[in-house]
Amino acid sequence: MPVALSPQFSSAPPSDCESVWRGATLVTMQDGHYNLIENGVIAVTGGKIVWTGSDDHCPHFPAAKVHEFEGGIITPGFVDCHTHLVFGGDRSAEFEQRLNGVSYADIAAAGGGILSTVNATREASEDQLLAQALFRLQPLLAEGVTCVEIKSGYGLSVESELKMLRVIRRLGDMLPVEVKSTCLAAHALPPEFKGRADDYIELICDTLLPVVASENLADAVDAFCEHLAFSPAQVERVFIAAQALGLPVKLHAEQLSSLHGSEMAARYHALSADHLEYATPEDAQAMAASGTVAVLLPGAYYLLRETQCPPVDEFRKYHVPMALASDANPGTSPALSLRLMLNMGCTLFRLTPEEALAGITSHGARALGLQDTHGTLEAGKVADFIHWPLSRPAELVYWLGGQLPCTVVFRGEVRGEFRS
Repeated sequence: MPVALSPQFSSAPPSDCESVWRGATLVTMQDGHYNLIENGVIAVTGGKIVWTGSDDHCPHFPAAKVHEFEGGIITPGFVDCHTHLVFGGDRSAEFEQRLNGVSYADIAAAGGGILSTVNATREASEDQLLAQALFRLQPLLAEGVTCVEIKSGYGLSVESELKMLRVIRRLGDMLPVEVKSTCLAAHALPPEFKGRADDYIELICDTLLPVVASENLADAVDAFCEHLAFSPAQVERVFIAAQALGLPVKLHAEQLSSLHGSEMAARYHALSADHLEYATPEDAQAMAASGTVAVLLPGAYYLLRETQCPPVDEFRKYHVPMALASDANPGTSPALSLRLMLNMGCTLFRLTPEEALAGITSHGARALGLQDTHGTLEAGKVADFIHWPLSRPAELVYWLGGQLPCTVVFRGEVRGEFRS
């Protein structure tokens, strides 16, 4: 049943309203729930929402341009809070090899795996990386993504990591989408540092991160805490260096084994811990206490044919916000549809449709530290929203594949079709 919400004003006077959007049910996603407003209205000024409520209580906005919808629903703009969209080459040949029975270890020994992407990324120019990333980002934009996080992590050298981060910033400057940049230099051990992981961590902390901070190339710092990547102690060094430079932290944790990286991340008030298939109740408790979001990545779970699900019931028990993301990357989740992740989150991880939608709106925004500006339809938030000619929010989860028709509004303006 719809939940009646009180109309909301921001500090902007109603007479200053520039545009009004009406004629559909608002799926506000306040507090992570649908919180529907039937026959709803959104008033926008300066790219921000200044009023929401039902048409029955709508003030008169004499100067506003009125946009009328004929039914349907309006959701917040989608937030894809974990992607690796900038990289060189692709690994479709390896995907085919794995399906033909070749092991990941054998592929890696033959020069494949993540190091093949590292080599291709290092060899590519900024313009080449930009063109490839535009190709991958376009499908996400087409289905309503208005905010996306993109990580580095395939350069694994000072020069190549900075190159990736510059490309990420260029994407944000070029496109009608909010782009958040994350430095993931602690993603894997580069071949030239074989057997010297501590030396590579030192390079990240003492050389790379100061440049990243001084040139404003990243909004956060991430790391991969796993037996095949970096230990909790090594990651902690990265966190200390990042926070000393004023950069918040995130973590790939508990994907393949339990190292309690997410518990450690919570001690540093990480924005999020991501993957989490092997997270424990203790990890969930620590994340709840620190406000760290659990980012679930069903695309990687699906492609790797994993059987260990994230402990969703523990996250519910301790009220840990759960986000969903595409994890778009060349090796384990070549996913170009965030809406498909809604369905996978429900069918594979047993989320409810409401939880899944919260995962790519309100909780997705929280995983990027954007909970005060994005992720819900409320006065004072950025006017990013999507109109769908659908009867109810669950339809977004129900339809499997394809591109549903939609009207995307970005910062108060209809976003046209993007062509790379």
